[in-house]
Amino acid sequence: MGKAFDARVAQNGRLVLPKMVREALGMADGGTVVFSLEGDEVRLTSIGQSIGHAQELYRRHATHDASVDEFLAERRAEAEREDQA
Repeated sequence: MGKAFDARVAQNGRLVLPKMVREALGMADGGTVVFSLEGDEVRLTSIGQSIGHAQELYRRHATHDASVDEFLAERRAEAEREDQA
């Protein structure tokens, strides 16, 4: 198991993350965090980590490697075919 840290939550809900936690998240200068509820536990990740996780899931499940430009071209062609029908 990793390290455990405690922090106080103010009456208004504010929470100050300990310096070591911010550094571990790559957020020494601040940033955005994502809270995930997993059963009765909360997981905290940086927005960058969450984006990286989403990108990894996409890479793992994508059926073909297409660029955004290719995707948009396919959708435009599809819309044009529907307009002609």
